[in-house]
Amino acid sequence: MNMVVSHWSAGLLALAVLVAAALHLLGLRGLAVDASRKRERLPDRLIREAAIFYLGLLTVLLALVSPVAYWALRYVWVRSVQDVLLAIVAPALIVLGAPWLVLRRGVRYPGQEPERAAVEPEQALGWLRMPIAVTVAFNLAWCGWHLPLLYDAARAHGLVFACQAITYLGCGVLFWRQLIGSRPHVPRLAPLRRVTLLVGTAAIGAGLAMVLVFGSGVLYPGYLSRQHGAVSLVADQQVGGAVLWVLPLVPYFVAMVALLVRWLNDEESADMATGLDRLLNPARSGRTSWPGLRSPR
Repeated sequence: MNMVVSHWSAGLLALAVLVAAALHLLGLRGLAVDASRKRERLPDRLIREAAIFYLGLLTVLLALVSPVAYWALRYVWVRSVQDVLLAIVAPALIVLGAPWLVLRRGVRYPGQEPERAAVEPEQALGWLRMPIAVTVAFNLAWCGWHLPLLYDAARAHGLVFACQAITYLGCGVLFWRQLIGSRPHVPRLAPLRRVTLLVGTAAIGAGLAMVLVFGSGVLYPGYLSRQHGAVSLVADQQVGGAVLWVLPLVPYFVAMVALLVRWLNDEESADMATGLDRLLNPARSGRTSWPGLRSPR
């Protein structure tokens, strides 16, 4: 019980998360005021998205200020949990929360048009809107920060860890935006192609995890100085690899199923539209297309 209630900490990254939550609340308040002037109320979808967004921010705080952050400095497997939370779980929840328009409303200066405020950032993203480039950047960040030199440096130096966390969150958000979309952003690829990117990313992550699971040597000597107890560092690395292998499969699998369902629905809608088009615009020929009826003479 002492391991849960103790070892809580705070930092500038946690403060940034709280600032983002405050701006989002200001944006919601502004939208509520705008809706009340029109004698309307906030859509239920906006309330659900806000709840998911706050859950994503809570996940970031859990990885940064809870005992997870403390024990991640001592055990590789806890560090793996922290990495999954920061790079995969939290960004997915943030993207599902679609906070962009609400955040823009929270920081919008008086007289700025909301439509223009929402469009300008999308136009400024450039290559960050390219699905393949974003996927490559995410995988490079995921694998790069697990290189022994960078991995131990992030453990030893707070500034390097801050860069790691920001990279994980930024690349993760951009990656999930291209996979599942985030209002008003619409993914540029069809659902089946997004499944391909997701499968490739899962395969790369599994390859990295295999290096830890089946490795027999010390990859992260920076953890030698901590107290292992009854667990050797090699065994700790192997458990950490198993965490990196199994935990990401859960959000990946959920996203994959959702994309496949979306693809099947799109295919069914396309077939139905084609059938209706043929029914409403039958091909003209010498015979009538309706059996039992004769064309008028």
